[in-house]
Amino acid sequence: MTSSLPPLAQAWSGALGSAAANSITYPLDLVATKLQTTTSNRLRGLRGVLRLLRHIVRAEGVAGLYDGIGADTASTLISNFLYFYFYTLLHALVARRRAASNVPLIQAIKHALTSPTPPILLGVPAELAVGFVAGVASRAVSTPFSVVTVRLQTGDGEESDDSSDDESSIAEKAPGIPVKGPPRFADVVRRIYAEQGLAGFWAGFQPTLPLCLTPALTLLLFQLLSRLRIPRKVPSSSTRPSAAGAFLSGATANALAVAILYPLLLAKVRVQASRRRSGGVGGASMTDVWARAIKEDGWAGLYQGLAAQLVKGFVNQGVTMLVKQRIERAAVRLYSKGR
Repeated sequence: MTSSLPPLAQAWSGALGSAAANSITYPLDLVATKLQTTTSNRLRGLRGVLRLLRHIVRAEGVAGLYDGIGADTASTLISNFLYFYFYTLLHALVARRRAASNVPLIQAIKHALTSPTPPILLGVPAELAVGFVAGVASRAVSTPFSVVTVRLQTGDGEESDDSSDDESSIAEKAPGIPVKGPPRFADVVRRIYAEQGLAGFWAGFQPTLPLCLTPALTLLLFQLLSRLRIPRKVPSSSTRPSAAGAFLSGATANALAVAILYPLLLAKVRVQASRRRSGGVGGASMTDVWARAIKEDGWAGLYQGLAAQLVKGFVNQGVTMLVKQRIERAAVRLYSKGR
């Protein structure tokens, strides 16, 4: 856990922190999604990120950098609220059961819900297991918003098979880069339902399940990095990480977790962006995505768009943990004054 506050307080602080981070990093998230779903050889690495940003601003203005932000913010708020709530509850429950195994389960759950629990490390397997269960629960609810967001970000149009390497044609013909105006939220919802029914709103959930390890691994690395701070000549009572320390620990932890699990993230985005062809059986599967990526670009194809995702994740997670920490400290101060 990142603090000793009850689950509800940590859930709200985590959700608000993630929403603030999402509003700052959304243009990078948009670009990362487009890079993950394009086959253009000219849109690679950080140079491709800058080229794509310039194209979006020229074609759609600055507002084009925020296509789909409403659905994405809703998904982020719901997903992170549920994740931090379930993670904190399960973490506190496991910690309390270990400390006093003779306490009845119902009483342990009640105390975990309402009473502060000191933040401790449960051990790597237990930390990952608790984070994974919390991640599955939160993603099961937020995946429909994620599917709609990906469709909004990729234009919800038919993918182009024309991939010219000519500089002047990239903006118009690179797959995954819409040249028309952005679709509306309601239109995308209706199209997904017409194409695949209710199941279409959970497209990509299979690769999403292993990705539930991402926040678990991120929080585990965050706690480890927070405990590995360089000693400073300050009073020993100051055990809380500074604002800069919280930002750097959260950002670095997320970058490491994303780099480890990135092929799964790539598969999720491409599965969610796939369209059903008329008369076809269904969209691409996770293994189909990987096989095609390796066939077209070798093993490097599994890391298409990694640079943009790392930059986005570095800033996003850093801001999330920074804002979360500040909100929790403010809550503690208010609680102390009220006593």
